[in-house]
Amino acid sequence: QVQLVESGGGLVQAGGSLRLACAASGRTFSSGAMGWFRQAPGKEREFVATFAWPFGTTYYADVVKGRFTISRDNAKNTVYLQMNSLKPEDTAVYYCAATGQGWGRRVESYGYWGQGTQVTVSS
Repeated sequence: QVQLVESGGGLVQAGGSLRLACAASGRTFSSGAMGWFRQAPGKEREFVATFAWPFGTTYYADVVKGRFTISRDNAKNTVYLQMNSLKPEDTAVYYCAATGQGWGRRVESYGYWGQGTQVTVSS
C-alpha cells in the first residue's frame, strides 16, 4: 500500500521560506513523477511543481517559478519543495502527489495523494 506523508508546513511571514517534505512508503518511485499541488479555501486544487523520471526533469507553475524548487532524495524516497519569497497568496493546503507513469499538471494525472499540510503566509 502506497503512502505519502507530508511535513514541513506552518505559519511564516511574507518574504520568508519553508521547506516541505513528502516521504513515500510502500513503493519506490523510479518512474512517473512525484510532485505538489495546493488548494486554497474556495478554490480548486492547482498544480505547483513536479519531479519526473527517468531524467529528473522538473516542471513548475508559472506563479511559483523562480521562488520554489522541487528536489528528490532517492535514498529516502522523499521529494522536497523549497519555498522562498513566500507571498500571502501562497497560503493553501499543500498536497503531495505521485504517479507511476508519465507526469502532468492535472489532478487526474496522479493516483496517489498525501493528506496535505497547511502553509499560511501572513502579510
